[in-house]
Amino acid sequence: MSSTLRSRASSLVSLSLVLAGIAIAGSAPFVARAADTTASVGVGDTITLSGLTSSFKIDGGPSTTQTKTSAVSMNVKTNHASGYTVTVDPVGIAMIGGTTGNTDTIPVQDLKVKDSAGATYSALDPVTATQVKSQGSKSDASGDTITNDYQVDIPFVNGDTYSATLSYVAATQ
Repeated sequence: MSSTLRSRASSLVSLSLVLAGIAIAGSAPFVARAADTTASVGVGDTITLSGLTSSFKIDGGPSTTQTKTSAVSMNVKTNHASGYTVTVDPVGIAMIGGTTGNTDTIPVQDLKVKDSAGATYSALDPVTATQVKSQGSKSDASGDTITNDYQVDIPFVNGDTYSATLSYVAATQ
């Protein structure tokens, strides 16, 4: 082979190798897919009762019925899909007078409650909690504001301030 021909053949081989290198270097990389993973977030049910009115007073004379609207308010917040209930339960069987020596009492059944949006008062029961709210879905993200109206049938008792503790409970359904 002539030197010119050899030189051209060598140039062609070099050019072919260079082009092949560019083709190999420029092709997409090979990717090996090993496996997938799943990300999960576990969210538990929560419920809180906050902002409960600390006390209220209903004034009136003996042998009368007195009402106080929006006497108690609270906020219930839950993410439970089936909603919640709120109950109130008196601690004890009677409202006790605050004056030493006063033996008169007002039975807790004479104190009645209703959800402010409701129409019917229910007497408090010293044995069974009284339901004041039931909702079949989760609350708003900031919670639901609930208010209760109270009514009392004041018996013929000594003039005094009669008190009882009322325990509120919010529970998921």
